[in-house]
Amino acid sequence: MTASVTEFTVDPWDPGYAAALSVEALAELGPTSAELVLDVERDAADWKPVDPPPGTVAPEALLIADGVRRIDARVWVHDPSSPMPIPGIAASYAAGIVECGPSGARLAALEVGRSLFSASPYTPEVKTTHATYRAERASGPSMDELSLALQRQVTQLEVDLAVKYRSLADDLLLVDGPLRGRTHLPRTVGYIKTHHTAYLPGPQSAVVSALAPGQRTPVFLMGTSWRRHAWYVRLPVRSSAPWAGIARCEAGADLSVDEVVRLADTLTLVLPSLAGVDYKDPRAPQNLVPIGGLEKLLRHRLGDPALLYRALRTAAHS
Repeated sequence: MTASVTEFTVDPWDPGYAAALSVEALAELGPTSAELVLDVERDAADWKPVDPPPGTVAPEALLIADGVRRIDARVWVHDPSSPMPIPGIAASYAAGIVECGPSGARLAALEVGRSLFSASPYTPEVKTTHATYRAERASGPSMDELSLALQRQVTQLEVDLAVKYRSLADDLLLVDGPLRGRTHLPRTVGYIKTHHTAYLPGPQSAVVSALAPGQRTPVFLMGTSWRRHAWYVRLPVRSSAPWAGIARCEAGADLSVDEVVRLADTLTLVLPSLAGVDYKDPRAPQNLVPIGGLEKLLRHRLGDPALLYRALRTAAHS
């Protein structure tokens, strides 16, 4: 008797990372609690893969911004108004911008910050022999609240760099991650590599799975705790996994349909040439080559974690 063979597909991402599309998202391919307006660019019943139209041109410069963060030490702030010490974190973070143009990619801007986060109004600035950690207030003492305060600082550093660096009227800024906190920046798109929630109903989600490399879905409007335009795009990939090579892009909700469609077409044209390759990056192709290179450089610039940890301990006992 011949045993039956069950077909399966291996997700192209390294198993050390979360899958590009999580099991939870696959289970939510029906309606979600997100507010959706599907007929922004075309009727919901008429969704199909979209190719960049003839005449679509690359921007004068594509700027890619990213940030990294690292907790150097967990700390306790001795607050005179509290009977118990208040937990905090000492963290290093960095943000940078890569400019991509006809001649290649180059580092355009980079900045490192260090802060001590705590809910205490008595959070001190900490000066060590190797670095100074500025005092920053968190909304509460839990690790989630401390982590959120750190992430807000990373986002603000990215925003500050973008405002200082951008000079071309025809540039386009791609930020790694959701656009939240950066919707006020002009000509800016958020780039999401992993999918923890499948926002689209079944028929439109099937269009995502049907995308060929270099194609996108129609633009739609989505709202959770905040509103934004969005679309999905597929990058070049060898895998046949349902959402292999799929990234989601986000743009401001206040943009006109023409503006959003122009951004979507431009990025769908440009992104395939920047896609990561699987023999170099376990998160390929969604982890774009400039993003991977920038992340590596930013982490290096954070400094030696063991050295900073020892410096913080020395400062605490001085």
